Amino acid sequence: MERALDEQMKKSKSGAASSTTEQPKGNRFYYTSIPRIIKHKGISGQELTSLNLDKTQLLESVLSKEYKDSEDLLLGELQFSFVAFLMGQSLESFMQWKSLVSLLLGCTEAPFQTRSELFTKFIKVIYHQLKYGLQKESSGPEMGVLALLDDSWLASDSFLHLLCKDFFALVEEASVVDGDLLSWTRKFKELLENRLGWEFQKKSDVDGIYFDEDDEYAPVVEMLDESPGYYLAT
Repeated sequence: MERALDEQMKKSKSGAASSTTEQPKGNRFYYTSIPRIIKHKGISGQELTSLNLDKTQLLESVLSKEYKDSEDLLLGELQFSFVAFLMGQSLESFMQWKSLVSLLLGCTEAPFQTRSELFTKFIKVIYHQLKYGLQKESSGPEMGVLALLDDSWLASDSFLHLLCKDFFALVEEASVVDGDLLSWTRKFKELLENRLGWEFQKKSDVDGIYFDEDDEYAPVVEMLDESPGYYLAT
């Protein structure tokens, strides 16, 4: 579904570029450009990888350059893009919503150190967005079917499921976490589990190697004797 949306967006942009008739400005949205990856010259590959694994620096850069360091402006655009996608069936708006959600859920440092309040607000926003979007018809022939969103784009292998899985584990396993952020994260997790049937498996640790408990490729642990600390991972 996401690849189909990307293709439609590309065709739409190429068609607009080749057209000699200017599109009315009222039919366009001017969204903030959100880079997908960080590129820096003069730093090592390891440092560059680290910057792209944790989107905290990218978030700070976007907030500073695009939103004048206003967290509410960023959340406002998140809200607008969701409404425009949901009510206006705007593919461009869906892609912007996806970019903002991916940016925020891709941060591993900011939720606990510099932007706890922002992340608490963000989780509350996306919780209410999806709670509203995932409500089901309660009467008529469509009873039990999602009234507003097609749940195919929220499948268990979607970008949102993968990002949420990592983010939930990050928050729940943090040694120090804001109480409101933890509470809303758990509430959001329950919403996705109850409405979509998603499962977020906890991770186990063998000698510093983390894996999903139901992973068929996870190492098999065999206790060699009754002494603590002795095991064989195969």
